[in-house]
Amino acid sequence: MVSQLPFSPSRPAAPPGMARGPATGASAERAEMALYGIYEISKLLAMPARLEVNLAGVLSLLSSFLDMRNGLIALLDDTGAPEVVVGSGWSEATAKRYFERLPERAIGRIVVTQTPLVVENVAYDPLFSEVDFSTWGPRGVSYSFIGVPIKVEDKVVGTLTIDRNWSGLPHFRFDQDVRFLTMVANLVGQSVRLQRLIAQDRQRLIAEQHRLAKAVEDTVRPLRPIAAPTESHGIVGDSPAIKSVLDKVRIVARSHTTVLLRGESGTGKELFAQALHEMSPRKNAPFVKLNCAALPESVLESELFGHEKGAFTGAHALRKGRFELADGGTLFLDEIGEISAMFQAKLLRIIQEGEFERVGGSKTMKTDVRLIAATNRNLEEAVAKGEFRADLYYRISVVPLFLPPLRDRPSDIPKLAREFLRRYNDENATRLALTDEALQVLTGCYFPGNVRELENCVRRTATLAHGPNLTGRDFACRNDGCLSAMLWKSTAREVVPPAGFQPLPIAPQAAPRPAQAPAPTAAAPEAEWPTGCPAPGNCPASAADGKSEKERLVEAMETAGWVQAKAARLMGLTPRQMGYALRKHDIPIKKF
Repeated sequence: MVSQLPFSPSRPAAPPGMARGPATGASAERAEMALYGIYEISKLLAMPARLEVNLAGVLSLLSSFLDMRNGLIALLDDTGAPEVVVGSGWSEATAKRYFERLPERAIGRIVVTQTPLVVENVAYDPLFSEVDFSTWGPRGVSYSFIGVPIKVEDKVVGTLTIDRNWSGLPHFRFDQDVRFLTMVANLVGQSVRLQRLIAQDRQRLIAEQHRLAKAVEDTVRPLRPIAAPTESHGIVGDSPAIKSVLDKVRIVARSHTTVLLRGESGTGKELFAQALHEMSPRKNAPFVKLNCAALPESVLESELFGHEKGAFTGAHALRKGRFELADGGTLFLDEIGEISAMFQAKLLRIIQEGEFERVGGSKTMKTDVRLIAATNRNLEEAVAKGEFRADLYYRISVVPLFLPPLRDRPSDIPKLAREFLRRYNDENATRLALTDEALQVLTGCYFPGNVRELENCVRRTATLAHGPNLTGRDFACRNDGCLSAMLWKSTAREVVPPAGFQPLPIAPQAAPRPAQAPAPTAAAPEAEWPTGCPAPGNCPASAADGKSEKERLVEAMETAGWVQAKAARLMGLTPRQMGYALRKHDIPIKKF
């Protein structure tokens, strides 16, 4: 009842579903279906997803092409124990339990002999003599079993097994199914081999990343007592956060390692990329930059790799791509997290091998480029969702540099504001200046758009200024015209902010305190809450109009465009008291 089906050179196997005699209509149809099945499975295994997800998809496709009840793919470790077990429509734990019920001798025979195993009726086979068939299904039903080895080169790394109801009728063609399953197992083996190569490459890159990070840390430590200049390669600031990043930039710039700049929008990623280039040995070579999100995929390929004359409509002449133009220098790819999965594979090749072909060309070009990439996306989350290739992530994230948002470096705001105003004066032949009051207003702002929003704020205020000195009253936030506040206020009732958002506090003007909220006593200078409020969690808001305290708080925040300081003035509270009340009622703060 057991048959071993090794493949011998003296006995070439026909394609799946093909008989050795004259092709019949049924056999031709089975051959076509098998070929289509192999095509669909190869497409599925090429998708950038977790191996377990792809293997589960393979079993789902097999159930469409084969007469089968259950299917299992088991990958074994070096000791022969199951490392990954995937079942058709089962959870990983259920699949592992089912695999453990299969006779060890049957699986062992597949692994040791490296050949398929076919059992027409498991009830009469000695390999399955100790199996409890009550867990397989109803009594009186006969089952068949087919298992094929999954190989990587000459080593068996797993098994692909299926079982089916068997009636003994001649329409079952085990030889055709075995050949089909063997081809599927070969595809799975190739996918496993590639996954393991990627894992080894990832571990090597992680080790290299840790080594470089440790070298940076060891080198930066003695440099910290030395004061860094206020401006370095156009980067303004001397806060601890910006000094730490600049110290790392100086160390990393000396090598040719790929760098990934991480940070929110508006933190100056392009400026830091320029600084990396100017501090590097490649400073006399070209610095080429490209925003990957600004172009569609078809145009992006031509921009990066170039194109030959006549490669497409409108290609009237040969054009060099950015990789070719940056040869010997630095290429900065901004918004790299926005490229498609298909283009990620093309980009991975040139990063790994340093070679490419122009669009419409066949000649392989070599290039020597130091790559700097930037993104404001959470690439780790994108990799987990299958939206960004893991191998490309580890290639570009050799040395990640995290740029601090402006709210983490408030001491740099006055220096940045003066620098932006100086540039405005140079461009417009004016002699405007910032007063201390104006700097105090800017320092109290949250700036969700970071340095870019600060620059726009200074330029807007300078353009609309009435005198030579910019005061606090000249700023839009003091005249209910803050663009960020207006933007959020217009959508406050439709948009629910994500959890964890914080407010955008704007420093309020000095306002008289209401009678029901006297000044705090000297004994508790930091605990500012009204009379009768013994602790921060018990601060009440007036409810003279019959509304609940929570409703009044939400109404005030919406009226103020979710600017906490302004809402506090509307309710006659200090910003600290307003914060206590919002936390007491668990009111989420909408961030913009």
